[in-house]
Parts: sequence; C-alpha cells; structure tokens
Amino acid sequence: MTYARPAQDARPGRPAISVIAHRGASEDAPEHTLAAYRKAIEDGADALECDVRLTADGHLVCVHDRRVNRTSNGRGSVSALELADLAMLDFGSWKGDGYANEAPDRQHEDPERTSVLTLERLLELVADADRRVELAIETKHPTRWAGQVEERLVELLARFGHTNPAMRTDWTPSVRVMSFSARSLHRVRAAAPEVPGVYLMQFLTPRHRDGRLPPGVGIAGPGIRILRSHPDYVAKAHRAGHRVHVWTVNDTADVELCQELGVDAVITNRPKQVRIQLGLG
Repeated sequence: MTYARPAQDARPGRPAISVIAHRGASEDAPEHTLAAYRKAIEDGADALECDVRLTADGHLVCVHDRRVNRTSNGRGSVSALELADLAMLDFGSWKGDGYANEAPDRQHEDPERTSVLTLERLLELVADADRRVELAIETKHPTRWAGQVEERLVELLARFGHTNPAMRTDWTPSVRVMSFSARSLHRVRAAAPEVPGVYLMQFLTPRHRDGRLPPGVGIAGPGIRILRSHPDYVAKAHRAGHRVHVWTVNDTADVELCQELGVDAVITNRPKQVRIQLGLG
C-alpha cells in the first residue's frame, strides 16, 4: 500500500530519528518487565517508553491496562491492588508457551521477566546505564487517583534529579511525560516546568490539524494512523515549532513513511530492527 505524501525536503542537518522502545523491547520480552527494558538498552534504543498507574498504596507501577487480567495471572484493577498484591503475580509467562492461570513455581523463573516493575526501579535502571538513555513516561487516564498520579510522578522525578537543572547551562532533560490528557500534562508542567510534555493523539481533531498543541506542550505524539491519513501533519507541526514523536511504528513501511516525513522520534516494539532499517545500528 502506498500513501500520498506531501512534497517535503529531507530537512538536512537534522539529528537522526530517535528510536524509543515501546514498553521496552516488547516484541522480544514481556512488556513492561525489567527484562524488556534491559533488552531495549542492549539493542541501542535511545529512549524507553512506559505507562504508569498508581497502586492502592501509592506506588507507581509500569502497567498499561487499567486491569491486570491481560498481562498477568491475576485479576482486578491496578488502582485497587497494593504493590504487595501485584508482587505475587506473574507478569511474564503469558509471553511464552504454556501460560497458566495459576501461580507458577516462582523459584524456577527469571524474576526480571515475571515481576511487576515499579517506575522507581526503571529510573534506577536508566540511572545505572553506561550511556544516556532517555525515558518517556505516559500517565494513564481516567483514573480514580486523578492528580495524585502526577504528584507522585513529579516527586519521583525530583528524587532522581530530573526536575531541576541546578543552574547547569549544559543540562538537557532526559525524561518527558506523555499523555492523551491535556490536563495531566498541565499538572506536570505546573509542578515541574523543566520536564517536556508530549500530547498523544489517537485522532487528529480540527483544533490540532494545523499543528497547534495545548499550551506549554512542545511535542506532538500522533499515532501512525494519523500520519497515514494526514502525512502533511508532520510539516505543519514542525512549522508550529513542535517536535513529532510517532507511535507505535513496527512495520517497515511505516518506518519508511516516518523517515520520509522527517519525524523526530518513533516509538516501536522492535527497537533493534528499526534502528537497523534507519541505518543506525
């Protein structure tokens, strides 16, 4: 299939497209597990993407769905469970053969492939990496905890030194917050103005078709379907002064489309393969 593409230059001199690992290297390892993120770093990903939800006892954990049913052997909403409850579940065996709806014999498993991952542990992994690895954190909404998610998130980012440049002139943020909720991004910006925001879009509404974003947001996050239908959006967003990070880009044709349109970053389950296609590794 081919798509009508606008006439556009190759934007000479622009940095290489950043490759962001969607929930880690989630094609090769269970999504949102420590193993998936270690694999993504090994594969050369420029950044790691994660979704965060708040547990009943106030911990931010990396889980995409509102309920744990799909990616664990448990049931129930993340917001109604405590971290200790989540720690008893298997978040990885569904990825391989022989997944069972019973608690497995944990002593024979690799906990990095099966244990729930806290955002704190993921921040530690990034901090310990032997190179710069950025982090793109998506807040999930709606949620029963509303603004508490952003409050806890900013507290964690501050503890790891991601909210205060400490007057360093060479400081550039290595963490950004993404959301489909403009209100969530506003909360983060109000508490931590140094942390960039990414406004995620599943559909291109009339108010954003010209490249405009909510106030204070500098990065557009369109789904790949938007670029297939509106390939001129990237140029419009760039003219408005915004960067463009596209999700979720797995197919080779979609990678090619993003490259031709000059996007700034692609979010993918296949960071190694995408980097090879882009000539980055």
